[in-house]
Amino acid sequence: MEWLCNLIFGSGVAHSILVVAIVIAMGVILGKFKIFGISLGMTWILFVGIIVSHFGISIDSTTMAFVKDFGLILFVFSLGLQVGPGFFASFKKGGVRLNTLALGLVLLSGIVTVIIHSITGVEMPTMVGVMSGAVTNTPGLGAAQQAYYEASGVMDSTIPAGYAVAYPLGVVGVILTLLGIRALFRINLDKEKETIESGSKPKDNACKFAVEVHNQAIVGKSIYEIDKFIGHHFVVSRLYHSNGEMEIPTSHSIVSEGDRLLVITSKDNVERVEAFIGKQIEMEQTEWEKLDTNLVSRRLVVTKSNVNGKTLGELNIRAQFGINITRVNRAGIDLVAYPGLQLQLGDRIMVVGSEKAIAKVANLVGNSAKKLREPNLIPIFIGIFLGVILGSIPIAISGLSQPVKLGIAGGPLVIAILIARFGPRFGMVTYTTMSSNMMLREIGISMFLAAVGLGAGEGFVEAVVNGGYMWILYGALITIIPVLIICTIARFAFKLDYFTISGVICGSQTNPIALSFMNNTFDEAQIAVAYATVYPLAMFLRVLIAQILVI
Repeated sequence: MEWLCNLIFGSGVAHSILVVAIVIAMGVILGKFKIFGISLGMTWILFVGIIVSHFGISIDSTTMAFVKDFGLILFVFSLGLQVGPGFFASFKKGGVRLNTLALGLVLLSGIVTVIIHSITGVEMPTMVGVMSGAVTNTPGLGAAQQAYYEASGVMDSTIPAGYAVAYPLGVVGVILTLLGIRALFRINLDKEKETIESGSKPKDNACKFAVEVHNQAIVGKSIYEIDKFIGHHFVVSRLYHSNGEMEIPTSHSIVSEGDRLLVITSKDNVERVEAFIGKQIEMEQTEWEKLDTNLVSRRLVVTKSNVNGKTLGELNIRAQFGINITRVNRAGIDLVAYPGLQLQLGDRIMVVGSEKAIAKVANLVGNSAKKLREPNLIPIFIGIFLGVILGSIPIAISGLSQPVKLGIAGGPLVIAILIARFGPRFGMVTYTTMSSNMMLREIGISMFLAAVGLGAGEGFVEAVVNGGYMWILYGALITIIPVLIICTIARFAFKLDYFTISGVICGSQTNPIALSFMNNTFDEAQIAVAYATVYPLAMFLRVLIAQILVI
């Protein structure tokens, strides 16, 4: 049995892999258990690593550094690929207000951290670790550790120790604060839901409705002329003439008095389109299908790489095949299919036409689910390559003694966001299935947390005993004070509903556990919408501010 003891307590590659695997496996298992409906999830890996290291089981520093850094890169890069497509869109319309609140919350967290550091004298690297735990931001922890190491040449074990101590209350504190806000502001949930239903829901989704032509100004005009006249994107899916003829309209189709049009446009444009064309009528999809049995609608998936990045106008599908693309579904959001819309791999397009024509379009775009399941490694490793380079570039900031670097956390995150958003424009295939992205992300964060725990465990108990227990209080202040201030501003200055506020807070704190709790408790989609709107910017800012504070 000597070989087994050497394997567990010895050294070498096999020993390192064994220890990391045990730590991750035990952490994942413990993460399945819930207390009062709350679980710390993957953070248990960090705690198991600390415990294992405390009892003398560790791995060599070189292997630990590789596991930690490469795991962090995989995590932040896969995260960037996920949030990238919606990152810049989140600043449009109502997203500006929500992201302003998120920015305020991030800055307040940093300000409270600096104030506590000034009053108590606790070292700033330690406080940054506490802050990262208080806002449950693991990439911020990684960025802080990397920035401190590059600045000083040594690793500070109090950074992950502060994170581990503050994390549990960071999770629970947000939930308790949001529930407390509800009671403090005397919020009536029924009224909040009515507010949302009456017009507070997002208005970016495509909307389909039927309208009858009564405006003499457009009678005898083509669809193209009407589009130019209205000046807003809309698609006419089907045209039912007053003489009983049905057609899939082209831009040259002429409308007459009494014609019925099936229109797809954004919700913002419904009233405008109706005002210019005629009056909206009640006519279900099934009624349109009964009028012409030769026409069918199908949803096709873009799976051919040569279509990736091309606009609908460039493909010229309507003129070539005599079918109409009514809308494009991307990441669960329906988009109006206007000529300038660029297609991306994984887009689901709704087409209307004959069976034969639709089959030809299916061949053009691919429509093969098998293709989407094939691994697409090129953008991942090119992105990591570019991200490491970007993260290594020193950025001089006035007032700081040392240049700031995005590091291995910030660099790949920025590159991933840019690739996910702009890659298709240059013909780069950036699509990854949700399951692949989740697997990559979970493996990355597991490796990172295991390595951090194994590195922090040796002095963890001593640090907590020698005043570290106060970090719990500091973390609670960093969690609660900014949340209370931003909730008050959001409620009384911005007049936001409770569910939107909850989503903004959970997203700004990068706290998926709190999001899950609020979703399960209130079952309101607006929470997730607000969370997704602010999360990309908040994540980026958390990573950046952790580096600035630590140096």
